[in-house]
Amino acid sequence: MRRILAVDDDHDILEILQFILEDSGYKVDTLSDGRLLMETIREKNPDLILLDIMLGNVDGRELCKEVKKRDDTHGIPVIMISASHNVGNTVNQENGPNDFVAKPFDINDLLNSIQRQLQAA
Repeated sequence: MRRILAVDDDHDILEILQFILEDSGYKVDTLSDGRLLMETIREKNPDLILLDIMLGNVDGRELCKEVKKRDDTHGIPVIMISASHNVGNTVNQENGPNDFVAKPFDINDLLNSIQRQLQAA
């Protein structure tokens, strides 16, 4: 079973993501504090990360760069999700996300993006 780490400071969004993804057959871990991302990746070993951009006092784009720069995590696909920033033009750039899904997201678009990234990984 593939494992997804969903990172968002909105607990309602995390609940929705967890429900949708578990219903689709994924194991889901959630994280609301972006400062704990690297530690959580080491503990949970996710196959894919869903990462919000606006995480309170942490910028998800910077966290994505950190994940992509590290030898032990650079291969993990990162899908950025956000309502307030269009990072679509940074997809697949050096240290950028593998994909971008805008909030409010269409469930099928999100699931298709996840499936594409997991197949490519």
